[in-house]
Amino acid sequence: MDSVYSNVVVEASEHPVSAATKFHVEKLNLHYGSFHALKDINIDIPQNRITAFIGPSGCGKSTFLKSLNRMNDLVEGCRIEGTVMLGNENIYGDMDVNHLRKRVGMVFQNPNPFPMSIYDNIAYGPRTHGIHSRQKLDAIVEKSLRQAAIWDELKDRLKKSALGLSGGQQQRLCIARALAVEPEVILMDEPTSALDPISTAHIEELALELQKDYTIIMVTHNMQQATRISSKTAFFLLGEMVEYNDTEKLFSMPEDKRTEDYITGRFG
Repeated sequence: MDSVYSNVVVEASEHPVSAATKFHVEKLNLHYGSFHALKDINIDIPQNRITAFIGPSGCGKSTFLKSLNRMNDLVEGCRIEGTVMLGNENIYGDMDVNHLRKRVGMVFQNPNPFPMSIYDNIAYGPRTHGIHSRQKLDAIVEKSLRQAAIWDELKDRLKKSALGLSGGQQQRLCIARALAVEPEVILMDEPTSALDPISTAHIEELALELQKDYTIIMVTHNMQQATRISSKTAFFLLGEMVEYNDTEKLFSMPEDKRTEDYITGRFG
């Protein structure tokens, strides 16, 4: 049965979702007013893998990423049709948005630590979800910073402002902050584009380590980055998902001429 409420058209998925699939997306269309930003997107994103979205600026890849935790709900005039299944739940159905964003965390292009201590940055999410025990928060802060491979650098500075960290440290802190609420999925929107090569390598190593426990979906302009760390890659162009395949196959034997033109540098 289809139901319509506010600006979202929800459709039941016709196919059961495989246990190895984290997101199952069918016929997703997204409009900003009269602009058709995403056109009939169909994709299965695997669990515990890194999936990369590539394509030129303005092609829809970040818009699609943000549709996976309903960040686009915040945009005036946004209208969404289709199905986005997280496991066997449609995120555009009856799912509470706060619950969704606990399950699906987000790391942005520019590091955005809160103007508070390193400790309070990590503890912020757990506190909003009702955890106030100092002992529990201490354990979460340490675990999250260890998972983000930055505990040893920060363990003696936890009471100091997060704004005093380097850009690379700030981005790893933001990843730790996302991990603190124990999400299932981490969305990364060009997480290394503002970083130097050494910090970029740290984030890539971290993503490879984290995929053992989390599903990671990353928008990147850096095609070499996609080949280094992702299992699957989707190529977006003008709001369409042109091609989606194993990363190695997509880069070595693209099936669509437009994909080939993009990855060989003919445009974009």
